Amino acid sequence: MDGSMVLPVIIFLPLVGAAAIALIAPSRSEVLKPVAVATSAATGALTLWLMAAFEAGDGGFQFTQLAEWIGSAGISWHVGVDGISLFLVVLTGFLFPIAIVACDPPHDAKAYYIWMLVLETGCLGVFLALDLVLFFLFFEVVLIPMYFLIGKWGHENRKYAATKFFLFTMLGSALMLVGMLALALLTARETGGAVTFNLLELANSAGELPTITARWIFLSFALAFAVKVPIFPVHTWLPDAHTEAPTAGSVILAGVLLKLGTYGLVRFGLYLFPEASRYFAPLLFTLGVIGILYGAVVATMQRDLKRLVAYSSVAHLGFIVLGIFSINTEGIEGGLLQMVNHGLSTGALFLLVGFIYERRHTRQISEMIGLQKAAPVLAAVFTVVMLSSVGLPGLNGFVGEFLILAGAFVAHRWWAVVAAAGVILAALYLLWAYQRVFHGTPDDANRSMPDLNWQEKLVMVPLVGLIVFLGVYPKPVIERMEPAVNALIEHMEEVEGFESPTVGDRPEGSFEDLRKLKAEYGDEGEGH
Repeated sequence: MDGSMVLPVIIFLPLVGAAAIALIAPSRSEVLKPVAVATSAATGALTLWLMAAFEAGDGGFQFTQLAEWIGSAGISWHVGVDGISLFLVVLTGFLFPIAIVACDPPHDAKAYYIWMLVLETGCLGVFLALDLVLFFLFFEVVLIPMYFLIGKWGHENRKYAATKFFLFTMLGSALMLVGMLALALLTARETGGAVTFNLLELANSAGELPTITARWIFLSFALAFAVKVPIFPVHTWLPDAHTEAPTAGSVILAGVLLKLGTYGLVRFGLYLFPEASRYFAPLLFTLGVIGILYGAVVATMQRDLKRLVAYSSVAHLGFIVLGIFSINTEGIEGGLLQMVNHGLSTGALFLLVGFIYERRHTRQISEMIGLQKAAPVLAAVFTVVMLSSVGLPGLNGFVGEFLILAGAFVAHRWWAVVAAAGVILAALYLLWAYQRVFHGTPDDANRSMPDLNWQEKLVMVPLVGLIVFLGVYPKPVIERMEPAVNALIEHMEEVEGFESPTVGDRPEGSFEDLRKLKAEYGDEGEGH
C-alpha cells in the first residue's frame, strides 16, 4: 500500500462501512453485523500494518499527508503518526471489532452499527490529525455517536447520562475552540506571518506568545481535555455514562474515548505550550493524585459492579495525568503505555461485567455469590484481568504504573509517594469485589449461571493474551514510543530553556558528592 494514503484509508474505511450498512435493505438484517465486523476488522488489520511498517527509531511524524483545504483560513488536511499516537491508533483498531463481535444490540441494529463505525472514524481522526481545526472536527464527531449509543441503547437512566455526557463535553469543546482561534490569530500577529492551524508550525512558534497569553490559552485546552479524561473535579459525568451505556459503549468509552483527553494533554498541551505546561504541572499533578485516591475510595463503596469499574477508571486516569505532567521521559512513556494498558484491562472488565449482566440481569454485588463454581472459566478470566488492573508484576498494568511512579518521584517526590497508596487501594476494592462476587457458596439464583460460550471465549483470548504479553515483554511498544517522547522533551527544553529531570539524575547531597568532598578535604570534609 502507498504509505502516503494509508492514514486516510484507516480513518475513512469505517465511514465507508457505515454508508454500506445504511444502504442495506431492511429485509437483509442478518448481514448488518458481518459488514460491521468485516469493516472494523479490516481497519484493525491496517493499523497492524501501520505498526509493522513504522520505523521504530524515528521520533518524527511518519506516513504524513498534507493538502490545502481552506487556504484562505490557514486550514489544511494534515495527518501523520508518531510513537505517541501509534499505539492509540492500534488500540482503536483492536477494540472496535472486539466490541462489535462481543455485543449485539437489543433493537435497531442498523443504526447501532452505523453509529459504532462513525465513532471509530472520529476516534482515529483525533489521533492522526495534525491540523487544529481538523482535530477539533474529529473531536466533535466523536460526541454525536456516543450520545446516541448511550441514549438509545443504554439502561434505565440512559437519557440523563447521555445528556450529562453531551453537556460536559460540549462546554469543554467550546472553550477549546476559543483557545484554538486565539492561538492561531495571536501567533500570526506576533510572528507577522499568515494565520495557520498547522500543529507543527504553531509548535515551532510556541515561544513567540507572551507568557500570560500562552498560559490562558493553555487553560482553555487543558479544561477541555480535563473534561474528556476526565480529571477530578470535572469527572462526574463518567460514572453515569459508564453505568448506563450498553456494554460495547462502555468498552469503547473506557478503552478509547477517555484517551482522547489524555492524548490531547500530551499532543496539544505539552507540545504547544511548554512553559505553561510546566507552570501548571503542580496543579494538574495535585488533581491527578486527588483523582487516584478519590476514585479508589469511592470505588470501594460501590454496590454496583459496573459502577465500581467506572470509578476505578477515574483512579487509573489520575495515574496517567501524573505521568504526563512529570514532564520527563519515564513519566510520559509510562502515561502513554498506561493509556494502552487501561484500554485493554478496563475494556476487558466492562466486557466481563456485561457478560455477567446478560446472565443474571443484575449488577448488584450483594445479589451475586459463588459465581466461581457456576462459571469457572469466566472467574479465571476475570481474575487475570482484575490483577492486571491492580498492577500485578508480570501483567500489563505493572509496567506503566512503575514508569509513572518513577518519573513522578523525580518530578514531585512526595506526591508520588502519596499516589503509590492508590495501588494498594486498587487491590483493596477489586479483590474485595471479586471475593464477594465469585467466592462462597452459590444460592439458587447463581448456581445455574452459564459459563462463557465459545464466542465470548474467542473475544477474551486476544485481550488476555495482550495483557500477559505487554506485562512480560513491553519492549516493542516502548522502543517505538521513546524516540517521539524524547523529541517532545527536547522541543520543550529548546523552547523554554530548561532541562527536564530524569530518573538517572542524582539528588543534591548524594553519596557521590560526599565522596568528592572527602577526597578534596580529607577527613575534615566530614564536618562541612
